[in-house]
Amino acid sequence: MKKIAILVPEQSVLQAIADPQYCFSAVNEFLTKAGGQPLFHVELVGLNPEVKLNDKRYSVFPDQLLDTAMSPDLLVIPALSGDMKEALAANQPYIPWIKRQYEAGSEIASLCVGAFLLGATGLLDGKKCSTHWGFIDLFRELYPSVQVQDGAIVTEENGIYSSGGANSYWNLLIHLVEKYADREMAILAAKYFAIDIDRNSQTAFTMFQGQKKHQDEAVKKAQEYIEKKLEERITVDVLAEQVAVGRRSFERRFKLVTNNSVLEYIQRVKVEAAKRSFETTMKNITEVMWDVGYSDTKAFRTTFKKITGLTPIEYRNKYNKWARMN
Repeated sequence: MKKIAILVPEQSVLQAIADPQYCFSAVNEFLTKAGGQPLFHVELVGLNPEVKLNDKRYSVFPDQLLDTAMSPDLLVIPALSGDMKEALAANQPYIPWIKRQYEAGSEIASLCVGAFLLGATGLLDGKKCSTHWGFIDLFRELYPSVQVQDGAIVTEENGIYSSGGANSYWNLLIHLVEKYADREMAILAAKYFAIDIDRNSQTAFTMFQGQKKHQDEAVKKAQEYIEKKLEERITVDVLAEQVAVGRRSFERRFKLVTNNSVLEYIQRVKVEAAKRSFETTMKNITEVMWDVGYSDTKAFRTTFKKITGLTPIEYRNKYNKWARMN
């Protein structure tokens, strides 16, 4: 039987504790009804006998405290909530314990922004990791040695698993069911919980907000120029001239503080504007394309799909209620 420990950190998301417990318990029930034996033994592990969550509206009572908890086969770190730095400070005792479990052979799965607690252990240094798209900039700031996977739903490396934002952790749970049970059971669980088992990207949900939490004023000026001149074909040379910085130096500085090349950044800003237009207006693809400075339909479609995972038409039909009604 696989031993699973689900942590109950301070400032954690209640559903990210309850859902993995529900998932693994349901698989046990499926197996029992089929005449087999339960596969998982699940326990909640906390720092205190009672952990109050969601502004103290709910209480969770761990089965074990940290100093008496079993050594698990799989350790699940749920999503945190609120200010990430405050959440990390409140959960410092977990950090050496998590490291010891991994060094003793446990696998680890972080759900959504539970990756911040996992990152604090140093176990992710030099490794790949997924987390919520809205927290990637902060994650990179705190853990520059980790290879954050933009848009990835599930990432696995050396017995460490991580998931993308919010409900993406269900895809990781189904992935773990397949690993510990089999594909047939994973499909059954996916159908039971109405999870798209093949979803592998969160890019369609990503809202690009621009990386401006830096002190390079020349780069900030260039970012503002890009946002104001959406309808223009903007080049690196034009931007470098606007901020009075040599091209090579400008490209290097831009990449350093935004984690995007200049071209990547321009594309993401333009695609974000196109997404908003598809969501809220009845403009056709060509009109939106021209609004954001593209004149080549193929280039626009290719760039849009690369960033969002959907074609412009697919995106409009998915998120525009008027388009769905027609």
